[in-house]
Amino acid sequence: MPSTNEFRNGLKIEMDGEPYTMVEFQHVKPGKGGAFVRTKLKNLKTGRILEKTFRSGESVDAPDIVDKEMQYLYRDGDMFVFMDTSDYEQTSLPKESLGDDARWLKEEAVCDILFHNGRAISVELPTFVELKITKTEPGVRGDTASGGNKPAELETGASVNVPLFLNEGDVLKIDTRSGEYIERVKSA
Repeated sequence: MPSTNEFRNGLKIEMDGEPYTMVEFQHVKPGKGGAFVRTKLKNLKTGRILEKTFRSGESVDAPDIVDKEMQYLYRDGDMFVFMDTSDYEQTSLPKESLGDDARWLKEEAVCDILFHNGRAISVELPTFVELKITKTEPGVRGDTASGGNKPAELETGASVNVPLFLNEGDVLKIDTRSGEYIERVKSA
């Protein structure tokens, strides 16, 4: 059971049966009264942010959370199916658990799945993914890297803005946190 002096960003705690991760914390020592810790907590199931104040020295519960590396297999309606590569056990997650991150999922991608009390609750994608352009306007001779951007549709259905010189079939490195084009990995 961690106490307030062990708080750090990324710490996972449990309140009212729900798992939270600490996004931000601040120790406050007022002139009068006891010290306290002001925190911002993110619910790992719903993604909602909660602001909570703890008295100094107060203890919080540690959740039963397990992080497993799993491989994305396929989409079955609104469910995404993942497989544990060590024992081949499959787990399904609803689209709501992934949110906008679902647009970066490519078959056979390896992700971290977070389990709370034995139930899968969220997915953490790799920071960068490599995806192929399936649809974009053709590049024109003379277009340069600093000349501007155009929309491109990727193999997962996601759309990103890319430099004018990129063409269909090019493989791109995409940052999954911001959804931005980083670099061209391979030309068509």
